[in-house]
Amino acid sequence: MGLKGKLIASMEMKCGEGSFFDIFHTSTHQVPNISTRNIVHFEIHEGEIVKTGSIVSWKYNQAGQEMYMKQLIEAVDPHKKLIKWKVIEGDLLELYNYCNFTTSCEREWTTWTIEYEKKTEDTPEPLLHLGVILAMTMDIENHLLKK
Repeated sequence: MGLKGKLIASMEMKCGEGSFFDIFHTSTHQVPNISTRNIVHFEIHEGEIVKTGSIVSWKYNQAGQEMYMKQLIEAVDPHKKLIKWKVIEGDLLELYNYCNFTTSCEREWTTWTIEYEKKTEDTPEPLLHLGVILAMTMDIENHLLKK
């Protein structure tokens, strides 16, 4: 059995909780245009916009290397401004038995949570991936503040 872990990062956002949530809920396809240095491509494979049951994929840059991830949207709660994503395919599953993401927004705070289980004791925590997520979050905030 692997080693389970959880990374949590919260960022203060000046753009407002609703604006950031809306980017991921209804305009996710715009993220590669907003965070060009981090996100290469976004695609919806099943479902419409990001809704529970939708399947989406991302190509992203991590430490200068292009990575791929396909996710199932497990939950979307517009009232709590929360989205849960489960990785079902891609580079992360080479290192982890599972890797799940949650983004939530409350007042001026956006929080990202990564829950994972390492395949081996030597597998690193997904800190590089968290760094990509936080850089993308800052890009989105900057984009929203310019509007």
